Amino acid sequence: MVFVGMDHGTTGVSFSILNNKPAHFKIGREELSKGDISALEELNKRVDLNSIDLMAITYAMGDGINTITPIEKVKDRGILSIEGAGKVTGGGTAVYDEIEKSRIPTVVIPGIHKNIECLDSRFKSAYSHHASSEKISICYNAYLDTGFENMVVSDISSNTVSILIEDGKIHGAMDACLGAMGIVHGPLDLQMLRDIDDGLRTANECFSEAGAVKIADLNTKVTKAKDELLKRYIEGDKKALLAFKSMIMTILMEIYGIIGISETKLEGVILTGSIGSMERPYDFFNEIKSGLKGSVPVQKLPATSGSVGSAQIAEAVFKGKKDILGIKVVGF
Repeated sequence: MVFVGMDHGTTGVSFSILNNKPAHFKIGREELSKGDISALEELNKRVDLNSIDLMAITYAMGDGINTITPIEKVKDRGILSIEGAGKVTGGGTAVYDEIEKSRIPTVVIPGIHKNIECLDSRFKSAYSHHASSEKISICYNAYLDTGFENMVVSDISSNTVSILIEDGKIHGAMDACLGAMGIVHGPLDLQMLRDIDDGLRTANECFSEAGAVKIADLNTKVTKAKDELLKRYIEGDKKALLAFKSMIMTILMEIYGIIGISETKLEGVILTGSIGSMERPYDFFNEIKSGLKGSVPVQKLPATSGSVGSAQIAEAVFKGKKDILGIKVVGF
């Protein structure tokens, strides 16, 4: 049996193949935006497309659907709008459309938003949106990998999103524009609100410059931001170091906040993403772990957890599972 998962991330589109020889690969945003590379051709180099039993994919905010749904039953790629969601780097739409036209059996995973039934009513009422769709895949990978029913999963990369899982269901999350900084995206502060009111910048422009890059005075492409910041840190740039320290401070605030409102005894905090799982050249993982001061066990997952989790969802759905962490499967 062959199952494929796709993670529509900020810096690229990642695929994981689950069969006798599991494989992972990622296509960068710049390659995709140029239009000279086919995701399915790259996938076909690694697995016979006709052998795929089911593929599960994520796309953007996933706020147009609230269940795991066959792709042929999804309207408008499962989103309400692409606007106001960070820098639009391009390429992901072409991948979605290519998969849709391929006739490969595929389901689309929703994002975490106010219309997801399993969310705590307080989260629903407080926030319209909580996390983009790959966060569900990451959580399912964490759920299978750890066996934890009660945990916080924090995905840290271009942005940071932390998700609360209790009794095996997603109960809420803190979206990137509300809580902690990532490398690129972050919450809007008072100065940014003033800039928006004065017409100097749009809210989306502020959101896309509110992460560690703001502190380091770095203005570059999303796909290059992490590497440039790490390069500056290695060279001894004090602003890069302060950016990382400040970013970690906000992440700890976010995780502690979610721990504080949980109604169950948490079994662990799971860190993932290209930053959350990093130990070199900057030890984000252990610095965050240390900051939690032993209040809860801390583990990490590799940065492939999004695409792996999508493939694991595909396998579970194919085998008849009708519920993934409280999110319903329909029409399959």
